[in-house]
Amino acid sequence: MSKSRSPYQENTLPISVANTGFLLDRLGEDCHPLQFLRELTQNAIESIAKTDEQTGDIIWDVDWRHYADTQCYKLCVTDNGQGMTGDQLVEYINALSSSSSEQSFGGNYGVGAKISAATRNHAGLVYVSWQDAKGSMIHLWRDPTSKRYGLRQFEVDGSYEYCVTVTDEAKPEKIIKGHGTRVVLFGMSDDADTMTAPPIAPAPSRWVGKYLNGRYFRFPKGITVKAREGWTFPLSDKDRNVLRRITGQEEYLKEHSVSSGTIQLKGALAHWWILKDDKAITQNSGSHESSGHVAALYQNELYELQNGRAATARLQNFGVTLGYRFVVIYIEPHESQKVTSNTARTYLSINNEPLPWADWAAEFREKMPKQISELVIKSAAGATDDDQGKSIRERLQQILDLYKLSRYRPTASGSLMIDGDTLTKEENRLRADDPREVVRHILQHRKPSGTGAGGAYSAYLKKDGVPGEDATNLFPDSLWVSTKTKTREPGDLEDRAARYVIETNTLLINADFRVFIDMIDYWNREYGKDADVSQIVTKAVKNWFQQALEETVIGVKTLQKAREWSEADISKALSEESLTAAVMQRYHVYNSVKRELGSKLGKIQAA
Repeated sequence: MSKSRSPYQENTLPISVANTGFLLDRLGEDCHPLQFLRELTQNAIESIAKTDEQTGDIIWDVDWRHYADTQCYKLCVTDNGQGMTGDQLVEYINALSSSSSEQSFGGNYGVGAKISAATRNHAGLVYVSWQDAKGSMIHLWRDPTSKRYGLRQFEVDGSYEYCVTVTDEAKPEKIIKGHGTRVVLFGMSDDADTMTAPPIAPAPSRWVGKYLNGRYFRFPKGITVKAREGWTFPLSDKDRNVLRRITGQEEYLKEHSVSSGTIQLKGALAHWWILKDDKAITQNSGSHESSGHVAALYQNELYELQNGRAATARLQNFGVTLGYRFVVIYIEPHESQKVTSNTARTYLSINNEPLPWADWAAEFREKMPKQISELVIKSAAGATDDDQGKSIRERLQQILDLYKLSRYRPTASGSLMIDGDTLTKEENRLRADDPREVVRHILQHRKPSGTGAGGAYSAYLKKDGVPGEDATNLFPDSLWVSTKTKTREPGDLEDRAARYVIETNTLLINADFRVFIDMIDYWNREYGKDADVSQIVTKAVKNWFQQALEETVIGVKTLQKAREWSEADISKALSEESLTAAVMQRYHVYNSVKRELGSKLGKIQAA
């Protein structure tokens, strides 16, 4: 029995795409500048997977034949996958959403290389592919006149073709025998050097390998990926001009970690590693993500990778307050959920929502591995002073009542404007005569805002107070960090007084901050630089600056849940810049330190 068909089905006019050049350029802007490395590598991986052997090589190198003719370096990628015929080259490369692989939201989109590579290579991408030892070539470019992307014509014996046959002389025989593909990137102009690293690349001499190692967790078994380094040196210089293997992060982490494990989270699996404290952390930074970082792991690729200062902040949210330089965390969402990436493959989503990093961090903190907890404790040794913290708490305990703020209320003399749509008839009448009378009327006759919340259910609200917070939780855990003790990384908290990690209620105070150093130096000059005296001076100065910072944190936290203070406002008030501003006053700290040193060291003798 034939399948029924809608009477309108065969009359549908398929949607077309006008101005594809603009569409590609717009999509290309959403891609990471080096995204094309992933897209062309992934195309090569999928092509090798379709061969009978399912093993092969992917080589990122100079197109040495082009260099011999022009003395211009052009980057190319070569694989010995199944290759494409001339007709397939035209079909798959010159159609925006077309692919030789099965398309799906969780897999191939058929647009990756086109939007990430073509938009950054207006002079073109030259594809040369072999199947059954027969080679074909096309040239995808952006026409400088029409601004359209498409296949450039070749002139052969007076005729013009979009796809031409190439001789065996063009075949890179060391890699390709009967089948495979080479893609040459020409850049924005014919004379562009596409081997030179783009400005954004963190490791100019190893930029291809660095990006791919940080993008892939592992490559499929049987597939070897390599990239050229030191291409400007003679090929005979085997120490510097080399093809280096790209491993992905998994192999590196296994080799350079002292412990590792997994934690089951809600809807995800957290993989963690603690790296060895050795030279590899700095020596391998040009080829791998070699120090603490965080990423999402999906289908053996890494997404949303955070390194540097961004990684520090995220790791501290995960509870790795100190020692974060040695901790790596990858969160792998369960595939039972709807996990997809955006078209540019820069972000993942779960059920069309951004990844729940805050939820993952909170659950990870609750299930913190013992090894990471011990690392944090070990790193904190010497960063805290229990006696100092105790004295601060004893002083502040005496005035805790002052941190219980009164309710915010409007005043008749205030300058706030009243929204007329919210006023009663009587209040609108008063407003016409004197706007100040409106506020007086509200204060005298209206119930405080919130008493009517919930309508009929307001009768069930608790009347005898609100849940309170344990006073001891008001005080943050304060840690003094410094590059000298390796509790602070150079660049992190640079020229900032402190950072407050709200998730763990931890205050990280930068002992290297010049305001603190200057105050210590001042009192050392006053009392002399005897070692014992200097220790007393340093402790006193830290004591009073720490109190100023803790008071700021406690005070700001009391504003939480207030009507006029959003969570974003609280975050700003507790930012590194705000905490720095909190210690820029000197008078109070100066006098407090002076009194403490006077009681311990005696008065300063006049010269």
